[in-house]
Amino acid sequence: MSDLFVKICGLRTERDVETAVRDGADAVGFVSAASPRQLDAATARRLAALVPPHVLTVGVFRGQSVDEVRRFTEESGLRAVQLHGEEGPEFFEALRAEGRTLLRATSKTDVRRCGEYGEDLLLLDAPDPGSGKPWNWGAADFTAPEGRWLLAGGLHPGNVREAVETTGAWGVDVSSGVESARGVKDPELITAFIRAARG
Repeated sequence: MSDLFVKICGLRTERDVETAVRDGADAVGFVSAASPRQLDAATARRLAALVPPHVLTVGVFRGQSVDEVRRFTEESGLRAVQLHGEEGPEFFEALRAEGRTLLRATSKTDVRRCGEYGEDLLLLDAPDPGSGKPWNWGAADFTAPEGRWLLAGGLHPGNVREAVETTGAWGVDVSSGVESARGVKDPELITAFIRAARG
């Protein structure tokens, strides 16, 4: 499972980014939506400049207009867009022409496959994203979607391996599970999470 896709989200400092990249994260996320982890486009651009081309830089949006998303990604230079709300297929269609990788985050657990809205990656999250509260991904009636999907919501170094083995997730995404305080990343937890995720 060493090829497991790992995304570390909500990064806000040079140290956060350098730790995630050094330890082998496949993607790093920068939050534009209202959150303790929120950044402006100029800060996201400065941090993204530290990221090598093989690591995906992702802007995270929730309840924002297509124009807001477009403006932030253009100003920041991020290479992927994660829509984390109730955005419909038309949002993905509108952003498709930009040539960026598109991620759809949802708390619905009955999604059958990645790509239903035109997304490149699907992220299954807890009902309260960013809260650190897990959802019952181990439930007997949970069926993993087809394709490239990431498990998120309540993951941390102590449970990520079990989560991957239980769900067969293609990848994992973490934010609060590698923090020492809300919105403050802990480099040691980032390292521990990536190592645990890959077994």
